[in-house]
Amino acid sequence: MKKIQKYFFLIAMLALLALIVTGCSGSGNPNTNTPPSSGVYGWIYQWIGLPIQNIMIKLGHQLGGANGIGWSIVIITLVVRLILLPLMVYQQKKGVTQQQKMGRLQPQLTLIQEAMRRKSITPEQQMQLSTWQRELYSKNQVSLTGGMGCLPLLIQMPIMIGIYQAVAYSADLKSASFFGISLTSKSLLLAILATLFAVIQSYMSTIGVPAEQKKAMQSVLIISPITTMFFALSFSGALALYWTAGNFMMIIQQAITTFIVTPREKKRIAKELEDSPVQVVVTQKDIDDLFSGKTATTETAQNSELHQDLRKRNQGKQQRSDKNSK
Repeated sequence: MKKIQKYFFLIAMLALLALIVTGCSGSGNPNTNTPPSSGVYGWIYQWIGLPIQNIMIKLGHQLGGANGIGWSIVIITLVVRLILLPLMVYQQKKGVTQQQKMGRLQPQLTLIQEAMRRKSITPEQQMQLSTWQRELYSKNQVSLTGGMGCLPLLIQMPIMIGIYQAVAYSADLKSASFFGISLTSKSLLLAILATLFAVIQSYMSTIGVPAEQKKAMQSVLIISPITTMFFALSFSGALALYWTAGNFMMIIQQAITTFIVTPREKKRIAKELEDSPVQVVVTQKDIDDLFSGKTATTETAQNSELHQDLRKRNQGKQQRSDKNSK
């Protein structure tokens, strides 16, 4: 069942990436050079894709030669990626911070997750485990989203879609060649090269990551190479060249994250934990007590505390009443 769910997740992610990366719409068709004219993708093409397309064509003509158009696709793709690089590295930095903090909480999270998978678990026990998990994040000041938010992604996606559209909906860009490789027809060589760059980037993102977290990342990491190969073989060589250049830039971005950002974040988190050690919320004894019936659920414990508080108040009132009667 878990394998089926994993494959379903991969298929769903591929479908989502297909929808986002290709900028598909009802009126757009990259195979016939018909750009989208309405909706969100029509707006992106009008204000982002078309200007980039014109710049690529003019740059290609200025460069001249048989490879001018191909070089223009590579240069503009790299320049746009370079402009977005600080934002993308910042986003990855947030991911590294989250990864480091989650790694410190992993032993307690593993206890909770294993307990949640027990067949004999009751709703009350599951509620208590969920409460412990929330407390674990809260007390250790860890956000479920890593504090990354959606803004970096929202800024990047229209621009990435715009670059795709610039190449996809231009007869001039698609009819050229690049070092003898036709950009009009599908190119197996460029597809392999783009996929190889995606594999390298995925591998580099696992360097220095704990084994437990690597396992959790495996399903997500294979999505990028598979998606790259699928699209590079589905469309023209011009688009395959775009993905090759983009994935090459992703390697540079990942190198900055892996060899510069990650070591700095590790040192910073280690120093931070020296001042504020990880708060222990749940232990194996707590789990054993919960399933042996020795630990009260949160609601029961709160009711018990309230009941004891009321009893103390009533006892105090009774004692004062007895003193007054005397």
